[in-house]
Amino acid sequence: MGEEIDDNNINTSIGSAINANVEGSSETIESDVKYYTLDEIRVHNMCKDAWLIVHDKVYDITSFLEEHPGGEEVLLEQAGADATESFEDVGHSTDAREMLLQYYIGELHMDDRTKNNTKQEVDMTDPESGTSWTTWLIPAIAAAVVGIMYRYYVSS
Repeated sequence: MGEEIDDNNINTSIGSAINANVEGSSETIESDVKYYTLDEIRVHNMCKDAWLIVHDKVYDITSFLEEHPGGEEVLLEQAGADATESFEDVGHSTDAREMLLQYYIGELHMDDRTKNNTKQEVDMTDPESGTSWTTWLIPAIAAAVVGIMYRYYVSS
């Protein structure tokens, strides 16, 4: 009855223990990997300092700009941003993919990965999306019809 309990002391001790556990667990998850935010990467978009993202990995490609077979302009257009789609569209060889490893400096921060991936998701049924299946199907059908009509008129 006569004893006073210091609630602040107890809460502080519990809070410190929880924080220590959280910090300890995050360090065990690949502590040697450096994570970069999109904001940090965006500033590296010049010929003397060029970074880009491919598959959520960050690469410092500054020293490779002059060696790139497609020219440095192609890389500078993507510098400071996610170049995954462009990288895959070109169809780089396995040698190019292995070469990319020597420029690896870290990973895209987890928070930016989720933002980045949700922005890239496209509703395939949305005609306004520009990547709808109808954007290639309708021209393909039209080309087939024109081809058949041409063949019919030429053979008659």
